[in-house]
Order: sequence, then structure tokens, then C-alpha cells
Amino acid sequence: MDVDRLRREVAESPDLEFFARVEVVESTGSTNADLVVRAADPAVDRQVLIAEEQRAGRGRHERVWVSPPRAQISMSAVLRLGGIDPEVLGWLPLLTGIAVVDAVRAVTGLDANLKWPNDVLIGGRKVAGILAEIATGTATPAVVVGIGLNVSLTEAELPVPHATSLTLAGAPDADRTAVILGILTEFARRFTAWRAREWKTTDLAAAYRERCATLGATVRAELPGGEVLTGVATDVDEHGRLRIGDRAVSAGDVTHLRAGY
Repeated sequence: MDVDRLRREVAESPDLEFFARVEVVESTGSTNADLVVRAADPAVDRQVLIAEEQRAGRGRHERVWVSPPRAQISMSAVLRLGGIDPEVLGWLPLLTGIAVVDAVRAVTGLDANLKWPNDVLIGGRKVAGILAEIATGTATPAVVVGIGLNVSLTEAELPVPHATSLTLAGAPDADRTAVILGILTEFARRFTAWRAREWKTTDLAAAYRERCATLGATVRAELPGGEVLTGVATDVDEHGRLRIGDRAVSAGDVTHLRAGY
């Protein structure tokens, strides 16, 4: 990672004025956990933390997300969301997914898309995951959004067989600095527009649908409580929930099924 270039472009680019601070550390347990702690200070807002190595990253359901040194992008941002309708708060990680997809496409030329709710896929294999956590304890709650993106991992380094990396997917130049700058730029643009529309989700939902490979697919959803739902994913509603048949699913592990499952 070219830290000097990153700092220079964040300081000079009007598109990145949104962020108050972007910090890079050599190693940490979890960038999300670090920012959740920092968010106890009400002055902490729009700060980004990037780690060259993450030793104890977490995905959904407390799954471990470990990054070999300099082979991934491990990045989190903390945001204060005063005035937002709690019913649309779930759109923040989905917005982040859109930003990651658009940055990966622009920088690498790879055909990235989304698996609901916010996994990023290339060729049906997971290249990035996103985790949002609410940090409480202050008058204005903060949300910490974390991104883990596989950049140059080899097959042997992948955390699960259905994962991939930008390099394995054929990126001619997996430039982590360029991808980070692309993600930050796209996130700032999308978030600023969403806030300007008073948190209305019409445009955001349309952008999400365009990038979501889950829509139209036959899926298997493992829901909280152990229920399993199988059917065709038809839409994402105004609250960011996935519609499977006549059901709206707000949480669960979704698997895309092949024809003839």
C-alpha cells in the first residue's frame, strides 16, 4: 500500500473531503473493534482505519476474518447518523456494498456484483464481506462499517473454498491503494447523496438491484431460529429486505442454488 499517496489524495481530493481522518496501522486485532471503542468519544465521526494486517477480524455471526499481511484490504469507518430513520439504517451496509462493487469494477475491470445482503462476488465466489456494528454509549449513536476484501491471496490462503481474490479472479493490477481510494470515493458520493435526499431509499434501492446477483436466482435462506426457506429471490424492498416468494427476509445466510438443486 502506498500510504503517502493515500494520505495525499485524501487531503487534496474534493471527493474525499467527507472523511475527517484516514489512518493506516501496521497490524491490529480488528479495525471494527478499534473504532467501536473510539466511538465512545462523541467527537469521533467520519474516521477511517486501515490495517496492513488484521489478526482477529469478524464477519457476520462472529465468524473469523483473518488477513495475511498486505494481502487484503481491512478497513473500517465510523459515522454518526443523527436524524436518520431507524427503519432505513439497514441500508448503510448495502450502500457500502454498492461502493465496493463499483470501485472493484472501475479499478480492476472485473465483473463484481452483490449477494444479498452485502457480500461481494466475482464469478460466484466471495471476494469481500461487510459488517456493520452500532456503537452505543453516546448521545448520538455511531455505526462502524467494516470491509474485508481479498486482494492478492493465493488459493492456499483463501479462508473458504468458495472465496476468491482480485488476483485469482484475473485482475491485471491489484493495486490496493487505488481500490481503497475508489471505495472511499464511491462511499462518500453515495452517502452524501442519500443524506441529501433525507435518507429516502428509492435511488439507493435501484442502484442495489442493478448490482445484485441474488435477484432472479433460486436461493436457500437459513433464517434466525433455524428455519430454512427455499425459493426464487424476486426483489429487495424499501427496508433492504430480500423477498423470497411471498416472504420478506431481513436476516439470514443466503446460498445461490444451481439449477436442479
